[in-house]
Amino acid sequence: MAYKAPSYIKSLLKPNGQKPAGRRAWGIDLESVWLPFLTATNTMAETAIPHEAMGAPLRLAYNADGTVKFGKTGRPVVKVVREIADEVKLIRENFVAGLLAYAHEVATENPDGYKAEAKANQEAGQPIIERDREALSNAMAEAEAEATTPTPEAERVPVTA
Repeated sequence: MAYKAPSYIKSLLKPNGQKPAGRRAWGIDLESVWLPFLTATNTMAETAIPHEAMGAPLRLAYNADGTVKFGKTGRPVVKVVREIADEVKLIRENFVAGLLAYAHEVATENPDGYKAEAKANQEAGQPIIERDREALSNAMAEAEAEATTPTPEAERVPVTA
């Protein structure tokens, strides 16, 4: 019997057209995805994220002396509150574990197909790797040649001892 992927795996591989644009945690929009999801998990008593963390999920970062922290651009640093960031981290770790479990399950159930797919990937990628390696080698040689070629301006500067 052929292995059938679970519906949740199939749904991960289909585009849904949504492109949220706001503050992100793990590359996923905080306001339109994480907060509704975590509100739902709190509602179902699957998480217990404090209301103040959910109500003010973004916080100013502070230096050790208690002053507001500013980034290199001069803007204040804003971070996702720890309780939400920790939950996102846990979900990310569980997601990765699920991906690895799925790959292991497929490789176990269909070892010949998995090996054939991996071999086809490697063979198809080899010409690209070789082309990139050659392009990089040529670029490095050009940069080295350019760095060792004196400029006319450098030739005009007298050297005094």
